[in-house]
Amino acid sequence: MAARQSVWARSMPVKEQLTVLRRLLPYAKPFKWFFVATILLSGLISLVNIYLPRILQTFIDHYLKTGHATVPMMWYFAGLYFFGMIVRAIMQFGQNYTSTMGAEYMLENVRRQMFAKLHRMGMRYFDQVPGGSILSRLTNDTMSFANFWALFNTLFTAFFAVISSFIAMYLTDATIALWLLVFMPFLSVAIWYYQRYSSRVYRRMRERLSDLNTKLSEAITGISVIQQFRQEHRINTEFDQTNDAYFKTRQAMIRTNALLLSPIINLFYALGTVMVLGIFGVRGLNGYVAAGVVYAFITYLDNFYNPMTQMMDNLSDFQDGVVAGSRVLRVMDDPTVAPVQHADPTAKITRGKIEFRHVTFAYDGQHPVLNDVSFVAEPGQTVALVGQTGSGKTSTINVLMRFYDFQSGDVLIDDRDIRAYPAAELRQKLGLVLQEPFMFYGDINSNIRMFNDQISDEQVQAAAKFVKADEFINDLPQNYQSRVIERGASYSAGQRQLISFARTIVTDPKILILDEATANVDTETETMIQTGLNRIQANRTTIAIAHRLSTIQNADLILVLNQGRIVERGTNAELMQQRGYYYDMIQLQNAAHPDV
Repeated sequence: MAARQSVWARSMPVKEQLTVLRRLLPYAKPFKWFFVATILLSGLISLVNIYLPRILQTFIDHYLKTGHATVPMMWYFAGLYFFGMIVRAIMQFGQNYTSTMGAEYMLENVRRQMFAKLHRMGMRYFDQVPGGSILSRLTNDTMSFANFWALFNTLFTAFFAVISSFIAMYLTDATIALWLLVFMPFLSVAIWYYQRYSSRVYRRMRERLSDLNTKLSEAITGISVIQQFRQEHRINTEFDQTNDAYFKTRQAMIRTNALLLSPIINLFYALGTVMVLGIFGVRGLNGYVAAGVVYAFITYLDNFYNPMTQMMDNLSDFQDGVVAGSRVLRVMDDPTVAPVQHADPTAKITRGKIEFRHVTFAYDGQHPVLNDVSFVAEPGQTVALVGQTGSGKTSTINVLMRFYDFQSGDVLIDDRDIRAYPAAELRQKLGLVLQEPFMFYGDINSNIRMFNDQISDEQVQAAAKFVKADEFINDLPQNYQSRVIERGASYSAGQRQLISFARTIVTDPKILILDEATANVDTETETMIQTGLNRIQANRTTIAIAHRLSTIQNADLILVLNQGRIVERGTNAELMQQRGYYYDMIQLQNAAHPDV
């Protein structure tokens, strides 16, 4: 925690902030015309802001003061001023619209690219990064760093306004305009200090928001376990601590912004106003000062400092956005990708033969969980993987499904390297049934076809009938259109598993992979499922991880794994005769569950 705290406490150097900005610009490039329009409109607005005070100055000094102001002339200047205000309002609307829409389009673009990137990343990334942290970066961080583009609208407005206002003040009275520059070094120091200190605050705030989202995700996902083991108090306490830590960083952010943003500008504006009025006042004691000149100069001074106030107020969004942008780029730059296929587009899986040749695999690349694993599953055979927890069963499945890349050896399908097949061919011809089938919001129909419109209703119903899932589906009020809520909670474990079988069989895979597919159901439900399972396995190569050893005793080949190695192999009868690991496992399971 101490190491992590030191990272949180580190401010983001200016060079790093500029690098983040440079990296974010390509996401805005497709919508550059929005930002170009914003710049042009900012320049035009600054010209109008110079023009408006000149109208009133001319009227005051040349007509009102001299007594030449007539009603028609008054209406002329009023109409001219009103016209200028209307033009400025229209341009301000256009400026706000183009800058905001540009930021929104960029937000949608980067969020879509980030979401696509997450689905290209390998499983190792999701093993290491909490789901709540990923969600925080995809939602909160992308939204925040999109917001900071609003600063560029204010920045361009401030740039043109400051330059044009200073030129107007210089042309009105060069001496006073130059005297006002004395405040600029102090203002620059204030901006520099805010940028340096606030990046540290915002970095800490972003990290703690990520922790908060992680806690929320964990608490919601595991609510049943929390209530079962009466962990509500612990979870609430931990959440309070995380929430309080985030609250304190928000307090630090508010204090920083309240002190160093618009109050600083307002102070310099007040000092500038005092200086201008003081100089004009001294001149008025010794001579004549035109009222229109005083009005115009004060208005230009207001135009000089007002955009700075808005810019400083948006500087907080800028700092927040840069920090959030760095977190988003960390995801976009992450090298953890799904295993690469050197695919031959013509490669097709036709028979379903599987062969592992001296395969070694480690999740971290250093500590192998599979050591020199070799076996062959002939087309149509059923190969069962058994062993204690951590023996390497699921790791074998992960390698075969190409969720992870193996370090050495060969994995072959139909005597061809598995890396030679297109990913789409592997996903279509390898059907995976998990221990915990995941179901999406929708209906049964969409959960079987997995939202693939190329699969017809007839194919869906045929698949359900094939695995005997139609027996309970037809008893539902809306049959295949029956609603599915989150994770299929309204259906029993056995019903969800049958739907999962139908989902797999509807794609007609050549290879079936069962990851303890009946582990979470009772014996009676398992008997119902086994009928559908036997029909699925017919004429398909099957790799099955067995939880109940009684379900795999008819397998053509049983592989017994221990610490990542195959220590025994053979049929049920052959392994029982050996009286080794497998025999001991059977005896232990029979003793623990004599009815199984």
